[in-house]
Amino acid sequence: MVKQVKYSSAALLCWGLFVTLLCFSAVGQSIEADIEFGRAVVEVNDIQLDVEYASTYAQRARGLMDRAELCGDCGMLFEFESARMAGFWMKNTLIPLDIAYIDSRGIIVDIKPLQPLDLTSVPSSKPVLHALEMNQGWFAANQVSEGDTLTVLQRFSAQELKEGVRVSE
Repeated sequence: MVKQVKYSSAALLCWGLFVTLLCFSAVGQSIEADIEFGRAVVEVNDIQLDVEYASTYAQRARGLMDRAELCGDCGMLFEFESARMAGFWMKNTLIPLDIAYIDSRGIIVDIKPLQPLDLTSVPSSKPVLHALEMNQGWFAANQVSEGDTLTVLQRFSAQELKEGVRVSE
């Protein structure tokens, strides 16, 4: 004989919410893992860098999260749709970084340190169009300071790179 078990509507509702949240969590992690970045070539103080390029909201939100290391001259250029006050935090970011905030004329208005896993927002002091994250100490080691000019020489979206556009040497 089969025994019939009765569940309260509250218990069923809780179970349904749990399963739904579990599914959304798995989908969210899958989407984050699938984010691809473009490439940009920038120049500051006669130093050319080939860096990752984040121009979409999803790319900017992902940034350099979950990286165990970053090569010596590697970094990420973030580009906003228009100049704005910006702030960055280090959620799930394991590498100590410095961030240079760059205004719409290419002038570096701030260089600030970012500590791994710190959830404190580190704001720009003025509206900026770009931000460049590099290993902590890179700007000082290369004599790059506030007031210097950064020029974006080339930029390619992730889609353009998929279609075969290559960053020239």
